[in-house]
Amino acid sequence: MYRIGTGYDIHRLTEGRDLIIGGVKITHEKGLLGHSDADVLIHAIIDAMLGALALADIGTLFPDTDKKYKDADSTVLLQLVYDKITNLGWQIENLDSNIIAQQPKMMPYIPKMKEILSAVLKTEPDRISVKAKTKEKMDAVGKELAIEAQAVVLLKKGE
Repeated sequence: MYRIGTGYDIHRLTEGRDLIIGGVKITHEKGLLGHSDADVLIHAIIDAMLGALALADIGTLFPDTDKKYKDADSTVLLQLVYDKITNLGWQIENLDSNIIAQQPKMMPYIPKMKEILSAVLKTEPDRISVKAKTKEKMDAVGKELAIEAQAVVLLKKGE
């Protein structure tokens, strides 16, 4: 049995925050604004995993009104969601994702992101795709006001 889920996230860029995407700290003059570390890629992946099993969304599971998630490391949140789906007998078949950012360029960081994601999700790196796109200087992302991410995950019921 298989289930598929999609996820999406966007966060505004702001001064005075680290830029963390896919669990990797990226050199940039701005970071993403959010209650946790605002890792748009991991947040989109979490929503895709939860959505595949109709288990609500990241905001329901980790509300921004809860102080314990203030500045939370999103890899820890991803681990919690991974544990939730595996406890229900599901495993990741594959993950496909996009990071949409005008700047900074993501390509140099993608191998490390895949390494981190495959470790947390206990799957081979060749089952994880992370791609980088721009908005060709259009809309809030293109004007370097925000960064967004999309993810699709295919889950398989364990044998």
